[in-house]
Amino acid sequence: MIEQFQRLPGIGPKSAQRLALYILKRPDAEIKALAQALLEAKQQVGYCSTCYHLSADPVCDICRAPNRDRSTICVVEDSRDVIALEKTREYRGLYHVLGGVISPMDGISPEQLTIKPLVQRVSQNEIEEVILAISPSVEGETTTLYVGQILRPFTKVTRIAFGLPIGGDLEYADEVTLARALEGRRELD
Repeated sequence: MIEQFQRLPGIGPKSAQRLALYILKRPDAEIKALAQALLEAKQQVGYCSTCYHLSADPVCDICRAPNRDRSTICVVEDSRDVIALEKTREYRGLYHVLGGVISPMDGISPEQLTIKPLVQRVSQNEIEEVILAISPSVEGETTTLYVGQILRPFTKVTRIAFGLPIGGDLEYADEVTLARALEGRRELD
């Protein structure tokens, strides 16, 4: 059990041991409920057919919301970034989740990300702006430049301002930093 917990992101040996010992002390009914919740989540949660954010429905709540600004799409790496940006309560547009970043060293090419559906979405709808909110790592910068070049013929492309540290992840940034980064975005050169 400890080895399985250590496979989870952010869980080291001591945390894994602490979780395992905690679970062993819990009543069987609690453990069965936890196991059932994990299985149900894995079976029921998939990806939104529009933006690729995690969703239990074919189209996520954000894409279905009538009060969202449909002329703006914020492009992020994964669903954790959508959650982080939503916490700011500053951004009212739509999202598109790439599912990662281009990383030749890890064998991840543009074809393995949801870039093609993004291009279709932007070219077929009246999108006034695409905001690239991709973490400022080497791979993130590569992805930002690649996606920006592809989308520039269709619409205005901006990126969030640099208020985030290079190599940092959006999910770990606080709401104020993310809000300021959104406000200070600029058009790609």
